[in-house]
Parts: sequence; structure tokens; C-alpha cells
Amino acid sequence: MEPQDEIVDSPTSWVARHIRSYVESGGEKGHQWRGTQTALLTTRGRKSGKLRRTPLIYGQDGDRYILVASLGGADHHPLWYLNLVADPEVTLQVGADVFRGHARTASPEEKQALWPLMVELWPDYEQYQARTDRDIPVVIITRD
Repeated sequence: MEPQDEIVDSPTSWVARHIRSYVESGGEKGHQWRGTQTALLTTRGRKSGKLRRTPLIYGQDGDRYILVASLGGADHHPLWYLNLVADPEVTLQVGADVFRGHARTASPEEKQALWPLMVELWPDYEQYQARTDRDIPVVIITRD
């Protein structure tokens, strides 16, 4: 990812406001959200090649950052997940800390260990999984 590339945020107004507030405040606003914590994930669009920024709930397992590709239990993966599968080099902003990282899908064994951590942070993940036949992926991001 090149720093001069323009980043495209969500066209959904409340999501775009959340991202803008997060970025403009250096993570002071938006990091804490509805009783949990969020990070800003930037991926490269697999079709457009544009940088796409998405706010997501995250957890931590040691020095690894954990995301859940739930899309509220939809029957298809979220676009951000498809993008990072195609290009696993990402940028993550956690509060004021912005860094490059490498993303990958957790193995079934890793997911079994990480899923309870994420459900503790956001209990609705259990309902989301129950809504769909799709196995909701857990993503692990490590710093470069």
C-alpha cells in the first residue's frame, strides 16, 4: 500500500462518520464503540485496486489482532474479507497506532481457540453464525 493512494470509506453515512471521527481524532473517538473496541482495517480492492477502509470490532491474542468476517450472519463473506484473501497486505489502525500487517484466515484449530474470545467481546457473533450455513471466518493480523 502506498501512502499517497486515496482511501475510500464506506458509502453508508453512519459508518463513514465513524471512520472520519476515528481518523480525525487519532483514535480518541471511535476506538471505543458500543461497549467494545474497533479498529480501522484498510484493504486493497480485489477488483478496483482502490484502498478500502472499514471499521471492525477486534480482539487481541498476544501481539496478534483478531477480526470476525461475520457481516451480521449474511450468506456471503464481507467484501473486506474477500479483499484481504486476494491481497493479505493490510493497514490497521488501533487507536492512534497505525501499522502495516499481514492478514490470514485462522485455521479450524485456531478458530476454535479464538472464537470464544471474540464472542466474549461481541456476543452477537453466536447469533450471526446461527443465521447462516457459511462458516464465518476468523482473521488473524500480525504486524509486518
